[in-house]
Amino acid sequence: MTTTFDPIAFKQTTRAQWEEAAEAWHRWGPTIEDWLGEATDAMLRAAGIGKDDRVLDVAAGAGGQTLAAARLAGPGGKVLATDISPAILRYAARAATDAGIETVETLEADGENLSALPGGGYDAAISRVGLIYFPDQQAALTGIRRALRPGGKFSAVVYSTPERNGFFAIPVGIIRRRAELPPPLPGQPGPFSLGGPGVAEKAFTAAGFRDVTVTTVPSPVRLRSAAECVQFERDSFGALHQMLSKLDDDAKAAAWQEITEQLAQFEGPDGFAGPCEMLVVTGTH
Repeated sequence: MTTTFDPIAFKQTTRAQWEEAAEAWHRWGPTIEDWLGEATDAMLRAAGIGKDDRVLDVAAGAGGQTLAAARLAGPGGKVLATDISPAILRYAARAATDAGIETVETLEADGENLSALPGGGYDAAISRVGLIYFPDQQAALTGIRRALRPGGKFSAVVYSTPERNGFFAIPVGIIRRRAELPPPLPGQPGPFSLGGPGVAEKAFTAAGFRDVTVTTVPSPVRLRSAAECVQFERDSFGALHQMLSKLDDDAKAAAWQEITEQLAQFEGPDGFAGPCEMLVVTGTH
């Protein structure tokens, strides 16, 4: 049987997933910032965000990195947070308000189509674990580059390889096997779509970025137990639910039980430390 990939259906499903997961992603915010904090800091430094800068945040989600960028840009700067999900952007806007930050704006937008934004209108652009899920990453990268001024930098956080990301790759593998899903097609979006050696550099270069760099950031997921990690993933990782969608409730429960048992290997005296490695990929317009 030939498996085809429908990018339009994928984006519709992705939008629906994030509409549903928005509250959980916000609720787990402290865990997410602890997990991704070091990679986020590296991304912001690589993007060169400074005082009074105009910053574009693509696939901004609930806005943890948006607020961090706004603090760097200061009261004279501006950060535009875009996402395909209006629900999750509402959490980003609320977080900015609660933090007393008045320089964040939000815009519901497909990251592959940023034509509504002014060309050369931004000093820097960022994207945290968003670019990997775009069906047409070249369209996204080209649009981001267009939005940057000459010399402006785009920096993205992406996962490296499955072998370096057991906390996520193990659940994906178990679900794929139990749901009898085919392996992902070459170029298909997913958590590890930019993680292979040279893949991200090639993608950025093809879109016209120069001086492309890749920095590896160990990013272990630290929680009290494997069970808590599974709860985090069940609440917040919509892609796993999409993969499970054709299984009945008993089969889903069995899959989550196996995932919990397998992730228990990462428990120790100090709790759970799930292997995760991020890449910070940066290019200059």
